[in-house]
Amino acid sequence: MSTCPPVAGRLRRLALCLVSAVLGAAGPAWAQAPAPPSKLALTGARIIPVAGDDIDDGTILIEDGLIVAVGREVSIPYDAMEVDCTGLVLMPGMIDPDSFRGLDIPNENIPVVPFLDVYDAIDPSRLYFEDALRSGITTVHVMQGPNCAISAVSRVVRPIGLSVGEMTIAPEVALKLVTSPRSGADRMEQMFRLRDAFARMRYDFDTLAETKYEEAQKKASKPVDVAPAEARRRGADLVRETDLGDPIRNLVRLSRGAIIPFFHAVTATDLRNAVRFAEEEKILDRAVFIVGTDAHRAIAELTRVRRPVVIGPALVERRVDPDTEEIVETFLPAVLHAAGIPFAIRPDPDGSLAERYLTYQAAVCVRGGVPRDEALRAITLRPAEMLGLADRLGSIEPGKRANIVALTGDPLDFSSWVEHAWIDGVHAYDRSRDHRLQRLLQAGSTGDDESGDDAPAAERTDGTAGAAPAPAAPAPGQRPGRRERIVE
Repeated sequence: MSTCPPVAGRLRRLALCLVSAVLGAAGPAWAQAPAPPSKLALTGARIIPVAGDDIDDGTILIEDGLIVAVGREVSIPYDAMEVDCTGLVLMPGMIDPDSFRGLDIPNENIPVVPFLDVYDAIDPSRLYFEDALRSGITTVHVMQGPNCAISAVSRVVRPIGLSVGEMTIAPEVALKLVTSPRSGADRMEQMFRLRDAFARMRYDFDTLAETKYEEAQKKASKPVDVAPAEARRRGADLVRETDLGDPIRNLVRLSRGAIIPFFHAVTATDLRNAVRFAEEEKILDRAVFIVGTDAHRAIAELTRVRRPVVIGPALVERRVDPDTEEIVETFLPAVLHAAGIPFAIRPDPDGSLAERYLTYQAAVCVRGGVPRDEALRAITLRPAEMLGLADRLGSIEPGKRANIVALTGDPLDFSSWVEHAWIDGVHAYDRSRDHRLQRLLQAGSTGDDESGDDAPAAERTDGTAGAAPAPAAPAPGQRPGRRERIVE
């Protein structure tokens, strides 16, 4: 990552813009970002709002990209575009709480880079964004990978748009602080990197605060008659964000609560180090912990601090009992739920197994003993809460953004797939217009591989590859016997 977009990334973005200009309306739905209809009503569907009970034969009324009403008895304005969603299930768009796959490279060569911003390395033409939308993910928290000590500042984006600015939902959201050793380092060096970065930040900030106090006294024609420590304390309130240099600005903002610390701690030992460091730096009150499957070994620590965690893609720890030599399995989501620890789930978009779908991960949680409503929250509302965006995302409620996916059946039924998606009220995905997916399904039904390099086999996302495509459900706005489509 650099402060300027890489040449390859700029060329890809330029090529995408040119292709979009040539293809116009014939291009894929996710490559366009039209203005939403002023009023939109999704009717006749089963609604899973996540924040409340399911609603059968319900209606969602949307105005200017925001949800204004949800229920069975919703008055539809005469000038609203009504979309018939009979036979479909509507739920909030899912959220990927931690992904580096939208970046040109996942990590930097140097371990401490809080002065960088992922804005400069997000590539809107990455197939990851297309595939995320196809899987029902409407919000992505883009962070660097864990091969660092302190990452670049992150950004929350939607998987549509031709520029990073157009994709952005929230800039400068979090910093990833890694207590698991990066490549070529051990735990002592890793913790030294973290502590050294914060120590340097405090020294530079205190020096600046002392200077600000002295300047204020001089401007008021008053002497500096206090010790340096007191001058630094008095000058701290005089320091503005614009006074801070790039090396320390985001660390200062993190210490002041303006940026969220995401601690990456793979093992229980790393997790304990992360908790201790967060307490030392007084940033525990907003901390989120990205943990591995053996986090249950530190469940007492997690229960004590009561902070949310991000888990996955693996959800089960398997180890060999040293006494019996039997394989012992521990299902982490069930342990966290029993302890009252809120958690969000990460998918594995690069995998060829079902863990690449958040709906599958939620279904596994239910099978492992987690209540259904909590499993659905883990892929929608919980990550929104961790990112400080629960007032805008994560559930279908009045006042929130109209990020909604329509599935052919229950989201925890793996035979269901995403048929449509709306982002801010814009019809962002239509499976019937997903030309890449249709080519893959056609190739699968004939046994030929015609996908080419731009469509890897891992993108066969609905579980039907290798078989004839299932008949498509009637599209919203298209009643039986009618060929015209309301939503374009």
